[in-house]
Amino acid sequence: MRDLTRIERIGAHSHIRGLGLDSSLEPRSSSEGMVGQTSARKAAGVIVKMIQEGKIAGRAVLLAGQPGTGKTAIAMGMAKSIGQETPFSTLAGSELFSLEMSKTEALTQAFRKAIGIRIKEETEVIEGEVVEIQIDRPAVAGAASKTGKLTLKTTEMETVYDLGAKMIEALGKEKVQSGDVVGIDKASGKITKLGRSFSRSRDYDAMGPQTKFVQCPDGELQKRKEVVHCVTLHEIDVINSRTQGFLALFAGDTGEIRQEVRDQIDTKVAEWREEGKSEIIPGVLFIDEVHVLDIECFSFLNRALENEMAPILVVATNRGITSIRGTNYRSPHGIPIDFLDRLLIISTQPYTPEDIRKILDIRCQEEDVEMSEDAKILLTKIGEDTSLRYAINLITSAALASLKRKGKIVEMEDVSRVYELFYDVKRSTQYLLEYQSQYMFSEVVNAGEGDEYEANAMVS
Repeated sequence: MRDLTRIERIGAHSHIRGLGLDSSLEPRSSSEGMVGQTSARKAAGVIVKMIQEGKIAGRAVLLAGQPGTGKTAIAMGMAKSIGQETPFSTLAGSELFSLEMSKTEALTQAFRKAIGIRIKEETEVIEGEVVEIQIDRPAVAGAASKTGKLTLKTTEMETVYDLGAKMIEALGKEKVQSGDVVGIDKASGKITKLGRSFSRSRDYDAMGPQTKFVQCPDGELQKRKEVVHCVTLHEIDVINSRTQGFLALFAGDTGEIRQEVRDQIDTKVAEWREEGKSEIIPGVLFIDEVHVLDIECFSFLNRALENEMAPILVVATNRGITSIRGTNYRSPHGIPIDFLDRLLIISTQPYTPEDIRKILDIRCQEEDVEMSEDAKILLTKIGEDTSLRYAINLITSAALASLKRKGKIVEMEDVSRVYELFYDVKRSTQYLLEYQSQYMFSEVVNAGEGDEYEANAMVS
């Protein structure tokens, strides 16, 4: 029977659940969807540990390696390992050039999305165990609104509260009944169900395994409680800069935010920090395909990393020595030397045949495909000769071919069938070199240059 609760789509990195490290930051051979790349994963684990302890901010890390060696996978693993409270913002290098705002504004917004603020505030709450709820419904519909009484108790006192129509509706929505322990925020009237009282644990009514039992609150019914909210600087910017306020957060149309607004917010946040009302959580900004950025963006990043409220910047690239966009100069990874000097560089190595086999096993499990041992050996060989991405793409294609011949599991014949149907880069390049004269706008390569052209095509 298939699990019907899994409605999320299967993506390229949906199998990754962390970096796969043990408590001493040693990488396991295969864990949490991560395989191989032991030194890169260990280095990323050290960075994550420093982020969690708040020891590192305004630093930058470069993930460099050939295509298909797991750079984005390591970044996703870092995002999962960091936890919920630390903001993790992702951005593709090309996004900056397609937005309806300047490049520096887009980068500033991305930076501020990656800086969180934990705001503490005191609110008055009423906490107690519900003894009974009385709701008086009018005999004639529409004659008058509902009224009612709510009796709450702690270990020391008991009080009866009159209920209005809104509170009755809120209690109904939360499905509050006698024996529940509830918290009511006095300012907003929000009702939170904290659990069921231990005194009712022996009641023989239908209870699910998720029912949480709590002690009856002691002391007074009204208490002052510290509530913690986590927001990003960008969210505060948007709420304060637009006439429609926080609705712009959901619309996505934030537009350019004026520098005066940001300065005022920074001043206010600094005040809150001095008063002990808030603390800064430096998050992570991940920029993929960083070689697409131009010299202006790199000079902006150089300056932005020196700001006291800068997040940790993680960038990834698969380029070798190439031109810096916007200049005629060539540089390693297409990144200027002065910016490279700021980066901690984590290098990823090509996967071994054993690693490719493990990754294909994980992807077969993730895509719910049963494959025979021979088919997996053939797919691993294809992955070695062509690329890991091509081999992963063949999994679902082979499963569909197997389904067409009404097979139970994917066999070797299904894999070889889809291998013949879909070309990889090398075979496609070879085909183009053979028949390029028959294509439109083809640049005919001279006999002497042919070998060099082919070699360059294979490398790229």
